[in-house]
Amino acid sequence: MPRQLRLPLDRDAPAGADEFVRGPSNAAAAARVLEANWPGGALALIGPKGSGKSHLARAWAGEKSVTPRVVVEDADRGFDPEVLFHLANLAARGERLVLLTARARPVAWPTALPDLRSRLNALPIVEIALPDDTVLEGVLRRFFRDRHIRPPEEVYPYLLARMPRSITDAAEMVRRLDEAGDEGFKPVTRVLARQILEAQGELKL
Repeated sequence: MPRQLRLPLDRDAPAGADEFVRGPSNAAAAARVLEANWPGGALALIGPKGSGKSHLARAWAGEKSVTPRVVVEDADRGFDPEVLFHLANLAARGERLVLLTARARPVAWPTALPDLRSRLNALPIVEIALPDDTVLEGVLRRFFRDRHIRPPEEVYPYLLARMPRSITDAAEMVRRLDEAGDEGFKPVTRVLARQILEAQGELKL
């Protein structure tokens, strides 16, 4: 089988809503975020690491809108309270739409500003879960496509049954397979996938 040459290309994730892979784990969250009709003009998107919060936030930010859109990532891991309070005021006046991503609910975000505290406690919330098989397979296919790789179909169920279950892990798995294939002049197959999982101690039998 001839070796397929893959050139280094721009591999930024697509930003459009059409590129966001939906499944049972994220369909409700995606619908709520993308409708962009939230009380007070702001919404907190809550979910564990690797659940796709950033991907969904980029999809939302990339949509056409009359009102300027602002994304605040990892809002529970530190922010400028004055800036966030200003954004909350702009959102309340309809001058901005503000989407905040975090792992913890807003009531747990630290702030010493009483007015901001009340705003955070009142934020509407939508939660996103770790990806189900539909989402995980979809993002694997997209990451492979972005790297111009077409693995055999048997690779997908093999990975779904054995790899860690997050979008971050899916991106890392595709990167490892791509680099291992390039280094050893090997096609991306189930055998190579097993080697990568074993080497990383992640193989689930």
